[in-house]
Amino acid sequence: MRKRHREGHRLDRGGWLRAAVLGANDGIVSTASLLVGVAAADASHSSRLTAGIAGAVAGAMSMAAGEYVSVSSQADSEKANLAREKEELATDDAGEHRELMGIYMGRGLDKELAKQVADQLMAHDALGAHARDELGITEVSAARPLQAALASAASFSVGALLPVTVSALVRIDLVLIAVPVTALVFLAALGAIAARAGGAPMGVAALRVTFWGALAMAATAGIGELFGTVVQ
Repeated sequence: MRKRHREGHRLDRGGWLRAAVLGANDGIVSTASLLVGVAAADASHSSRLTAGIAGAVAGAMSMAAGEYVSVSSQADSEKANLAREKEELATDDAGEHRELMGIYMGRGLDKELAKQVADQLMAHDALGAHARDELGITEVSAARPLQAALASAASFSVGALLPVTVSALVRIDLVLIAVPVTALVFLAALGAIAARAGGAPMGVAALRVTFWGALAMAATAGIGELFGTVVQ
């Protein structure tokens, strides 16, 4: 008995996975960097926690708003293009048919086969065929503003909670070591998990987010040290 061929493509996870990874990564990096900068300026324990929590809340709201606006703009563009395509189909069906044929011929089909494919797809769902093959809009890639905003806000909050918790639990003299080290571990794990979920190499992804996270925390630590020294 022949086995069924099952492919493990994971493109359907692209939208929410991108928003979730971006949110969690920003939550860890920005909050850990903020805490490191404040700690380097010799702030008190309560001041560090206040700064960390405020940064986490502000960051989550900013991520949600930014992601919603950005993806809403994409959704508006998709709707406008679909409306224009629908009007063109109503006013110039033959021209749209030739356009679809040209697309299939450009992908390697001969003229007769391209005509047959265009005939059948337009008879089944003309707008869907043009949306997919002319505009590149599919069910998988379609913009979902609310989903992206919620995923970003939630993942940012989870990411930000990690360095805040570490900062709250460790002694004040260990903050400048514990927060950066644990943040880098969290970032490496996040990069690996995201890569595995998307079917990409885990090592490269983990190394990439760890490098940029370390750079961000080093920069804020330097600024905190500088301004802390100046104030004193």
